[in-house]
Amino acid sequence: MTMSQTFTHLLDESIKLEQNVARLYTLFNDHFPEDEDFWWQLAMEERSHAALLQQEKKQPWPLQSFPANLLAKDIDALRANNARVVEYTQRFTSSPCSREEAFNIALQVEMSAGESHFQDFMDSDSSSLTGDLFKRLASDDQNHAHRILEYMTEQGLKAVERP
Repeated sequence: MTMSQTFTHLLDESIKLEQNVARLYTLFNDHFPEDEDFWWQLAMEERSHAALLQQEKKQPWPLQSFPANLLAKDIDALRANNARVVEYTQRFTSSPCSREEAFNIALQVEMSAGESHFQDFMDSDSSSLTGDLFKRLASDDQNHAHRILEYMTEQGLKAVERP
């Protein structure tokens, strides 16, 4: 597999992950009215991340201008995380979990490869114009895991796993 094909697979899997996480958070938004603003905001930010990646994919030479540290490098981990998020979504659709469990699922998702890698990129120094642009566009979307944990604390919900 060429570097270009590997990059395309990583990018596609990363886009899918952002979209799948947005779907999961939208389900939580629909099911937990007391937290709907919180879930809606996170879902919109995940959709925004996916749109940023999709836009970059449409560039004539995305590999040349793409920030080297933006995507997770482990395609198998990305695929596994996508499968896990799809499974959470299917399970929640057929048998909704508790509010506290939903937050813990979100926390686990945000600490997984792909999602946590995006945060690592946001926290790193940029060495490219495209990297700086990504950071500016996604600056309001930073650190979902931290925001989830903070909201859980405010709401008196117990986090099973702490980042």
